[in-house]
Amino acid sequence: MFRYLLLLLAIFFCVSAYADEDKVKSSLQKNYPQIGKIDKVYKSPVLGLYEVVTDGQLFYTDEKTQYLIVGNIFDLKNGHNLTEERSHKLFAVDFSNLPFEIALKRVKGNGQRKLAYLTDPNCGYCKKLEGELKNVDNVTLYRFLYPIFAGSDEKVRNILCTGDPNKTWEDWMLNGVPPPAGNCATQTEKVVALGKKLHVNGTPTLIFADGTQIPGYLPAAELEKALNGAAGH
Repeated sequence: MFRYLLLLLAIFFCVSAYADEDKVKSSLQKNYPQIGKIDKVYKSPVLGLYEVVTDGQLFYTDEKTQYLIVGNIFDLKNGHNLTEERSHKLFAVDFSNLPFEIALKRVKGNGQRKLAYLTDPNCGYCKKLEGELKNVDNVTLYRFLYPIFAGSDEKVRNILCTGDPNKTWEDWMLNGVPPPAGNCATQTEKVVALGKKLHVNGTPTLIFADGTQIPGYLPAAELEKALNGAAGH
């Protein structure tokens, strides 16, 4: 009998939680249509706050939807960025379904670990990333050349139109050797479409084998840690 009552209570709290989330979502959609389509609402680990997921973004609101909070929540006890950790899970990418045929593939060592990234030839941090990747072995790299800076369209085309695009890319990114002028058909528009689909607004953006998407450059030690963590996925 006691176990039955516990089961009923668990079901009640579960249904109640979903009801609260649905109520918050309905209130936001009705009263603040400028927010856009809301994908999901979840109770956050912080008392009284709800996670609102919309258009690849995560923000917070209160139970009465009076306030909108944009920013990161940190757990001061252990130093974790809860917003960042949650975003990695909510916006994880299905790595196996990425269009690898439009990427530059580069196998280093045994190539067992995998890393895809969107990168721009005129991006300073993308060049720093390539410098760090020189010190990372046993990885397969999928480079999606994603031109977002002025003049990058032409440079991407020139790189892709050479006989060895990977070598030309590395010559430019690591040594500053400009690619020769090229004129051939590319699939850059598909890379741009991919970037928009993944809500990529800056480069580099890293995608690991477990689907974790991280905007920005990482040093080699952190790349190693992330690659090893994702390898068992």
